[in-house]
Amino acid sequence: MVAGRKGGQGATIVIRKEEVVEGGHHGGAWKVAYADFVTAMMAFFLLMWLLNATTEEQRRGLADYFSPSNIFSRTSSGNGQPFGGHTPYVDGAMASDSGSTDIIKGIAQPQLDVEEDDTDSVATPRVYRREGTSEPSVAERDRGRARPNAPPGQAEREAHGVVARQEAAKLSAADTARQQLARERAAFEAAAQQLRERVAADPQLAPLAHQLAIDLTPEGLRIQILDEERLPMFATGSAVPNDRARLLLQKVAPVLQGLPEQISISGHTDAAPFAGKDRSNWDLSTERAHATRRLLIDAGLPEARIRSVTGNADRDPLLPADPLAAANRRIAIVVLKSVAPAAKAP
Repeated sequence: MVAGRKGGQGATIVIRKEEVVEGGHHGGAWKVAYADFVTAMMAFFLLMWLLNATTEEQRRGLADYFSPSNIFSRTSSGNGQPFGGHTPYVDGAMASDSGSTDIIKGIAQPQLDVEEDDTDSVATPRVYRREGTSEPSVAERDRGRARPNAPPGQAEREAHGVVARQEAAKLSAADTARQQLARERAAFEAAAQQLRERVAADPQLAPLAHQLAIDLTPEGLRIQILDEERLPMFATGSAVPNDRARLLLQKVAPVLQGLPEQISISGHTDAAPFAGKDRSNWDLSTERAHATRRLLIDAGLPEARIRSVTGNADRDPLLPADPLAAANRRIAIVVLKSVAPAAKAP
């Protein structure tokens, strides 16, 4: 604002200035303090993570590496873990690259609990046991018996190699069994066809071809000689085979001789009760089975080939719906399989 005087006298000029005073400056020192605090906290958490993620041997190696003036730690090398396990005391310590880290893929060897003293003692390896059991695993036992100076992971590779060889042996045995079963089945089918052709080619036995039943069962090749109404193989209540039965068994014997497997013979009757008091269908079926065995041996079958001779009476009828049927009276000759079929996986 400017003020003047009247009357022509010199004017007095008054200048008023208003100064705007800002608030006091707080400074930036708190930012530096906050940054230092965050850095310290980051270093602290990093230190805690390292302490939790390393073993005692690794921490000793780290301490030795960063403490070259520690003359009491020359025997601690870090055990081959961080920085290659080297200390400043190795040859070319300060000027070489021997402290560089080597990364080797594999499973680490077991750590040894070694007390740092002056006595000579044998270190005991740590053997970790399987969860829920008191026995160490195969791989752990192999690691416990690992040879000195063995490359990392060698014990595990050897253990895996043993398992692989065992699996290969099992597969090879299974393949061999399947191949043997296939060859045996083919031999049984060829023998059945040969027997059918022999019976059909004989004019005396051609009418009896329908009384010869040949099939493959889980036990092996089964050859059954069945009775028919008015055409029995044995007289009623008798264990003596008639001429037709003898001739038919003479055709069966050469076919059996061409197969190396063991043979079982079983006799069967119908459900009609035996007329005699001192004998039963058990006796009759057993006697007929033994009569068949003798006829086959007389025809040239080695007796050592016969595994069993049994009498089943009427307990295993061929026609369960008609227990008195003539077909239930029969002789069953089974060429037993030499290899049991493999069980199916569940």
